[in-house]
Amino acid sequence: MKVLTALNERRSIRSYLNTPIEDEKLSRILEAARISPSAKNRQEWKFIVVRNKKIKQRLLPAVNGRNFIVDAPVIIVACATEQSFVMPCGQPAYTVDLSIAMSYMILQAQELGLGTCWIGGFFEDQVKDILEIPENVRVVAITPLGYPAENPNPRPRKALDEIVCYDKYK
Repeated sequence: MKVLTALNERRSIRSYLNTPIEDEKLSRILEAARISPSAKNRQEWKFIVVRNKKIKQRLLPAVNGRNFIVDAPVIIVACATEQSFVMPCGQPAYTVDLSIAMSYMILQAQELGLGTCWIGGFFEDQVKDILEIPENVRVVAITPLGYPAENPNPRPRKALDEIVCYDKYK
């Protein structure tokens, strides 16, 4: 699959089939995160793969009661193991690094016919408690992962001339 094809066809999926994800496909998705770039190649991350139904159900209040997240066969929780490195631009590296890694996983999932939905609306303290994540580790993003039970229409996008400037911010 071409990258632009994957980007154009990818949708946020909020309904999943009750079909297990093959280990090979899950490994390819996790490999996409592993090979993604990070600031100074620090790779200060850990990805928790949640498949246990009881644990997923316990996560329901932590993800604002969004059933579709816990109904997916897999939930991937992206964690930053270090937060002290700030890039010269002033951005904390961990938020950028994990955003890249999540994007790589989401695109790999799309290529493999799997759906995802980037979740930033969660209660970090509850997620950490349920998944026994150490206090010094940050939960940056979550995505359900599974075979889509829906095919949403594309969302509108602004034209390039509305979002791109050349040489100066105009």
